[in-house]
Amino acid sequence: MRYALCNELFQDWPWEKSLELTRQEGYTGWEIAPFTLGSQPTQVTAAERQRLRKLVEAADVEVIGLHWLLAQTEGFHLTTADAAIRNRTADYLAELARLCRDLGGSVMVLGSPQQRNFPAETMTHDQASDNAQSLLEKVVPTLMETNVTLALEPLGPGEGNFWNHASQAVRVIDGIQSPNIRLHLDVKAMSTEGQPIADVIRANARHMVHFHANDPNLLGPGMGEVDFVPIFQALLDVAYQGWVSVEVFDYQPGIETIVRESMKNMQTALSNCTA
Repeated sequence: MRYALCNELFQDWPWEKSLELTRQEGYTGWEIAPFTLGSQPTQVTAAERQRLRKLVEAADVEVIGLHWLLAQTEGFHLTTADAAIRNRTADYLAELARLCRDLGGSVMVLGSPQQRNFPAETMTHDQASDNAQSLLEKVVPTLMETNVTLALEPLGPGEGNFWNHASQAVRVIDGIQSPNIRLHLDVKAMSTEGQPIADVIRANARHMVHFHANDPNLLGPGMGEVDFVPIFQALLDVAYQGWVSVEVFDYQPGIETIVRESMKNMQTALSNCTA
């Protein structure tokens, strides 16, 4: 397994200190939230992109890519009926793909529920899905040019009403038929699927390109009630080759505790799997 951290966990820590703890605890990847680069991440200069990339690489850490793509933005939406907004969103995602490439990354996780929820009173999920697909098709040429994969992230109903099940995101992936549009799976989100998480992994293995480890209690893997042994067993069984990236939402235990406990719990779970 290749383990990574989502960099927003470190909040206001300097990158040097954050990377030192990352590597010290056995993680070798970083997943970057664009808003941690400032209010206009796509405007980060080429020189600054290179500086940040070299800073990460000097710590012997790899930039996986980006997530929280549309968080803390305005004027963008994935499923809206307004074609102009969808086109603007497609252009922004294309710019993020260039940023991702410049930072050394190759995967972008498309979650951002507030920028994709649809008005259930006037739109069906299928209509919202068609709108999303038409938008994402416009991004594919840039994804191919930059060698970046956009990973669609199903989220639980507590987050919103669009892509609550992996099968709903797979419908769009199958509709687009591009190797640059794949599936991301998240433990917290899969806990609402209504079936064992391991079964969701196995059922969607051929589409999956990235994975988040966390718990429905908003903490790291193994810091709640979810048993990670069958989850890691499923990842082994399907020969998953991607990253296992820790994403948390509750920082109350403290950054160091979350980083260390998450790694310890994942390694313990893996050690209890059958090869």
